[in-house]
Amino acid sequence: MINVHGIMVLPQGYFFLLLALSSLATLYTLYRMLTRLRRARWVEDTPTSRIRSAAQGLVELNGELDAGGHAPLVSPLAEIDCLWYRFRVEEYRRSGKTSQWRTVEQGVSERPFLLRDTTGSCWIDPQGAEVHPHKRRRWEGHKRWPAGHGLRTGLLGSLIGSRYRYTEEWFSEGESLYALGWFQSRGGGREAQDQNSVARQVISRWKADYLDLVARFDQNKDGQLDVQEWDRVRAAAEQQAERQTRVAGREAVVHMLGKPSVSGLPFLLSDHHEEHLSEHLRRQSRWSLAGLFAASVVSGALWLALLSGS
Repeated sequence: MINVHGIMVLPQGYFFLLLALSSLATLYTLYRMLTRLRRARWVEDTPTSRIRSAAQGLVELNGELDAGGHAPLVSPLAEIDCLWYRFRVEEYRRSGKTSQWRTVEQGVSERPFLLRDTTGSCWIDPQGAEVHPHKRRRWEGHKRWPAGHGLRTGLLGSLIGSRYRYTEEWFSEGESLYALGWFQSRGGGREAQDQNSVARQVISRWKADYLDLVARFDQNKDGQLDVQEWDRVRAAAEQQAERQTRVAGREAVVHMLGKPSVSGLPFLLSDHHEEHLSEHLRRQSRWSLAGLFAASVVSGALWLALLSGS
């Protein structure tokens, strides 16, 4: 038993468990407070770019969501037509005198979608994004899957009294989207190509079928390529390399926004307005600050009790 400044007496095991949990909570709330605040400042301080003139790297875009020619996705719980979704299914479980919601199913879509503004379009790869959707629905039921594909568990769930809670969030086509992430463009001659390097690659491919190469360039029919014939091989490869680089330069420019490869840079997607998203992040930071204060008070008192008793 450990006396915590005369306020309470705790068994040693409970004391150290509470000390560990309060210390971890202090570190977590500190981390969350700082990261939420930093995200809010990224949103506030990054100027909005137009897709056509956006620089390569970290950019902020605003536009309208588009399926990009694909059929809409169908959300797995409410079966809503959408371009992106995230869902969670929780089951209400009792264990002795305690009860809690436990996640039994969850998932998020990963298919890219298109963002359009008045100057162009950009594909959004949502993998790894921190997403703040405005459209969110939560409801309860007695089936593990509320839609039609869960009918077999529905009757059993009703008989045994199973209780489930469903949460689903989504983006819909035609609504506004705020995006902050890593912008890259491909095509239109943007990728610098070394023509000599391309020519060497062409020759390497030809060498893979050496018999065909000899048949094409062995003019004296001696079954091998001499110095003059290799010169003709290199000249032909250079001509093909020139054609390939010229065709690549005429390809349409494709823009993509995704998760930065540099650690610490943000990747945010939201159908909130920019100011609302910033306030939402700052509100999360303030709640984390309140949690930090509470956790640090408990943790500090326990550490003080431990040190004073040692």
